[in-house]
Amino acid sequence: MLEKTMRINFLFDFYQDLLTEKQQKYMKMYYLEDLSLSEISEEFSVSRQAVYDNIKRTESMLESYEDKLNLYEKFTRRQEIIEELEKNAPNKEIKQLLNKLKELD
Repeated sequence: MLEKTMRINFLFDFYQDLLTEKQQKYMKMYYLEDLSLSEISEEFSVSRQAVYDNIKRTESMLESYEDKLNLYEKFTRRQEIIEELEKNAPNKEIKQLLNKLKELD
């Protein structure tokens, strides 16, 4: 469950601008603020089922965006390569450049 939550949080970071304002609010409340479906449903005066359905649809959309654009996969691969380079970097200058690369993400 924790792995799924982390993945959805990353996907949300990458693709949130492609979501509606309502989808963004539900996802932030559920995944970032850790509110329950009931708490969200009370906030928006809708049923718990409506919140659940919206979140599941949004998760599916995020996965679909990732399937097409692969931003999270590329980010993950870049981070792995940077970490490997850091371990084997021969000097400070290269390590500084690697840090600059990390800051871009």
